Amino acid sequence: MTPKQLSKKREELITRLRTNPTTTVTFTKVDGTKRVMNCTLMEGYVPVMESTSERKENKDIVVAYDLDKGAWRSFRVDSIQSTTK
Repeated sequence: MTPKQLSKKREELITRLRTNPTTTVTFTKVDGTKRVMNCTLMEGYVPVMESTSERKENKDIVVAYDLDKGAWRSFRVDSIQSTTK
């Protein structure tokens, strides 16, 4: 995928995560194993976080709340195999 396509894919996924209480994302972890994660960014389903960091946003990753683990997780956009509602 081109950088433009990856950026579009990231934005579409973030929109889906913000508007659905659960989205299932299947991706390949850095160690090569497959991971299936039920996650969201929908208000009311994620804990309120106060940002104390001035870190620059990494456009190669998506940060989402893992509903099964009850914790924030991240994954690379280029490692996504599939997403479902």
